[in-house]
Amino acid sequence: MIEKLQQLRDRIDKLDDELLKLVNQRAALAQQIGHLKEDGVMLRPEREAQVLLRLQKLNSGPLSNAAVVRLFTEVMSQCRALEAPLTVAYLGPQGTFTEAAAQKRFGSAIQEHSCATIDEVFRAVASGTAHYGMVPVENSTEGAVGRTLDLLMQSTLTICGEMVLPIHQCLLGRRAELSAIKTVYSHPQSFGQCQDWLNTNLRHAARIPVASNAEAARLAAENPLSAAIAGSQAAALFGLEMLAENIEDDAGNTTRFLVLGIQQVAPSGNDKTSLVMSTANRPGAVHDLLVPLAKHGVSLTKLESRPARSGLWEYVFYMDIEGHQADAKVAAALAELKQVAAFVKVLGSYPVAV
Repeated sequence: MIEKLQQLRDRIDKLDDELLKLVNQRAALAQQIGHLKEDGVMLRPEREAQVLLRLQKLNSGPLSNAAVVRLFTEVMSQCRALEAPLTVAYLGPQGTFTEAAAQKRFGSAIQEHSCATIDEVFRAVASGTAHYGMVPVENSTEGAVGRTLDLLMQSTLTICGEMVLPIHQCLLGRRAELSAIKTVYSHPQSFGQCQDWLNTNLRHAARIPVASNAEAARLAAENPLSAAIAGSQAAALFGLEMLAENIEDDAGNTTRFLVLGIQQVAPSGNDKTSLVMSTANRPGAVHDLLVPLAKHGVSLTKLESRPARSGLWEYVFYMDIEGHQADAKVAAALAELKQVAAFVKVLGSYPVAV
C-alpha cells in the first residue's frame, strides 16, 4: 500500500511540474497579447466568458464545472495582473457579499477599492479611480436594489457583466448562548432574508439595521451581548464565532451583482442586454413596449418598474432581454422600441453569468 501511494504521489508531482510549465506558457502568451493591444483595455469580458463556457463543455470530471470556473478565473486573474492589476470598486467595507462577488468574478489578483455607498462605486469608475465596479442589483428574496437602478439610468457607465452569488447568512458573535444575545445588527436586506429564523430563535433580541453586514460584524465584535447577520467570510475578519449557519429563510437565496465599466462589450455568443425606458401614461402603453420584442423573437427575462423622478405616478421600466444589442433580431427590436417609447437607454450588453 505504501509503495502504491508513493507511485501515485510521484505521478502527481510530474503532473504538477507539467501544469506549472503550461500555466507559465499561458501567462507568457497573455503578456504578448497585452503588448499587442492598442486600446489599453485589459479585460475582455466576452473573451473570458467564451473561455469558461468552452472549458465547461470540455470538462469530464471529477472536478465540477463550478470548480473549473473558479480555477480558471484565478488563472486568468493572475495572467491579467502581469500586464497591470485591475482596480475594482465595490460596496464595502471588507467582508461584504459584494466583495465576495468581486473576488469570484475577477479572482484574487486585483486591487480592491472599498466604497461606503453604491453612489461611491459609480463615482470611482466614472472618475477613473477604478477600472470596474461591482454593485448589487437584485436579491431573489428581497427584490431589486432601487439605488442601483436609479443610478444606472442617470450614469454614463455601462454594464459590462453580471455575477450571481448564492447568499448564505450566518449568525456571528462572541458567545455561543443565543439566550444571552440582546442585540442583532445587520443590513436591512439581510434582516428581511432571515425573518422566520429570527422570529423563531431570537425573538427577544433587538434588531438594529446598519449600513452593511461587515459593519454589523464589527459592532458585534465590540459587544459580547450582541450578534451580527453576515457572511462566513466576516467571522475570521472580525474574530467572531459562527453561532448558526445558513439562517436565510430561502435555501435558494441569491443576489445578482452587476459589473460597471466604461467599455462596450462585444458579443460572446451567450449574452444579455439591459435597458431602461419610459412611455406615455395611456391605456396599452406597456403592451406596446413588449410588441417589438415578441415580433422579433426576443425573450424578455426581467421587467421591473420604478417611480420616475419627473412627476407623480410616472414610472420607468427596466428590462433584461436575451441576446446582444449587436445581434440582428435584438437590434431590430430595439429600433422599433425607440419608435413607441418616450425614452429608451441601453444600459449594456454583456455575457450571461456562468
